[in-house]
Amino acid sequence: MSTDTETGSEAHTSRGATSSAAGLRGRVGTGTAILAVVSVQLVAFAAALAVGYPGAYAGFAVLSAAGLAVARDRGTFGVLAATLGTVLLVALGLPLLMMVARQNPATVAEMAADPGVQQALYLSVYAPLLAAVASVALGVPLALVLARGFPGQELVESLVDLPLVVPHSVAGLAILFGFGKGGAFGGVQFTIPVIEFTFTFTVLQTMLGMVLAMTFVSAPFAVNAAREAFESVPTRVEWAARTLGANRFETFRRVTAPLAWRGVLTGGVLAWARAVSEFGAVAIVAYSVDFFYLPEGETASAQHAPVFIYNTYLSSGLEQSGAVAVLLLALSALIFLLVRTVAYDDGGWP
Repeated sequence: MSTDTETGSEAHTSRGATSSAAGLRGRVGTGTAILAVVSVQLVAFAAALAVGYPGAYAGFAVLSAAGLAVARDRGTFGVLAATLGTVLLVALGLPLLMMVARQNPATVAEMAADPGVQQALYLSVYAPLLAAVASVALGVPLALVLARGFPGQELVESLVDLPLVVPHSVAGLAILFGFGKGGAFGGVQFTIPVIEFTFTFTVLQTMLGMVLAMTFVSAPFAVNAAREAFESVPTRVEWAARTLGANRFETFRRVTAPLAWRGVLTGGVLAWARAVSEFGAVAIVAYSVDFFYLPEGETASAQHAPVFIYNTYLSSGLEQSGAVAVLLLALSALIFLLVRTVAYDDGGWP
């Protein structure tokens, strides 16, 4: 009897190992195919650029996407979808490729070594990260309430979405009216005599104002992504947890959050990305701010990268501003790649 059990266990282990190996081979094969397609696209773009007709690459990209759809037997609708989708991808990607391809490597290296550029890039990661954390920390509870529903929910959802349509400059003015001098918290001071600490709520040209402006424009992404993630969780699973004796918090921690955490993370990443790209509101509220610059261990003064790039364009022209823009794009792409590699793997709830 024990021999049969051991044999069955060995067979099960063998099947599991075979399945894992097959899955690994499948992922490796898919990765190789993706790498081959990307390599062909880059070679085609380089060739079109070398002959002086970079626009010809657009036609190649669209035709190659249609060809791949035909080769994979996607049918007429699949070919049409791949073709039209690639047109949009080309419209989004070709300007970025052209900007990168037209950079002078010496200028990019020079700007990368500039301390002012380094401080601007550091600030453009650090401040948006604070805004994203604030958006997720305050937005997830609101998203959970919205996912459950309540009377007047439409009004609240409209208020959450309003920053998406408000012009950037108007968002900056709203922050000043709401939190600046004469606003809701303008001039408020908090003093703790025991430790001789005084905090003054000031938003104009401060790090606090920059983070508030970024949070204002990025919070809708965190709230909406989290709300959709919570709505996708089957209510029967939550009710099953409640019937087994779990209270609301335990149900959220053990059931809802593990099933929705990827959506919450996506909202945080989108909020960070939106904050990185913000220009108008930051330029009005916090054109240049003082902050703790960790690499040097002291306070530094810098501008948010989009504001810095605009000023560089006005003062030094397209070449140097383009070099800083490429550095910002590379840094953002690296962070996106790290997040997707670490967080969007096959693992479960962290």
